[in-house]
Amino acid sequence: MGHGLLERVDRALSAHDGLRDAGGVPEGLQSGHRSRARTRQGGHRRPGRVAELATKIERLEQSIAALEGRLEVSEHRVTQALEEARAARSDAQLAPATGAASGADAEGEDVAVSDEVRLYREAYASWREGRSDACVDQFTKFLQTYAASEYADDATYWLADCYFKQGNFSAAVLRFDDVARQYPSGNKAPDALYRQGEALLRMGHGKAAGNAFEKVLRDYPDSARATEAKRQLDLLKSS
Repeated sequence: MGHGLLERVDRALSAHDGLRDAGGVPEGLQSGHRSRARTRQGGHRRPGRVAELATKIERLEQSIAALEGRLEVSEHRVTQALEEARAARSDAQLAPATGAASGADAEGEDVAVSDEVRLYREAYASWREGRSDACVDQFTKFLQTYAASEYADDATYWLADCYFKQGNFSAAVLRFDDVARQYPSGNKAPDALYRQGEALLRMGHGKAAGNAFEKVLRDYPDSARATEAKRQLDLLKSS
């Protein structure tokens, strides 16, 4: 009996295939075929949808990376602007030293002070113009000639910054350290410590950089650099 049933099923399927080939498949069966076909097509479309989502995610990641790049550039420009503002303030403080003096002794003293100021301003002008090589030479000469100058801390700081801009980070670390050690009460000390940390980061010395940032927080908690040092420490801990 089982064999007879199978034979009947085979005949029915053969008859259905004949009707389909002749274009005589009933509408209900045709709908069933179309429904299954659509289901199969939908299954084929799913990988395409996944690919589309992957492309969108990739574009979003690229947009985020671009935004992060612009943010880094903006932060660099802000830092540069702060440095220039501090330099301008330091330069303005030099103005009273160029005033006229009276008497023979005062006249001789004024000439000496003018030479000191002139050399400092020439070096500072090289810094502003981005002439790092000249900046290094001129500030080095200034510090050798006027080691006891009241502008020595500023000159040492700008010398360190010139080294930093050259990419000579090891020299920058040493000169920033000179500022922090020799002039701990000066207005450049917090900046020097922070910039020393930046130079150490560029050299790949994360632990030493962290020590510099911690010293900014410990010794100069109320300085403008304290917030930036805290942010750098958070980044180091999360990396």
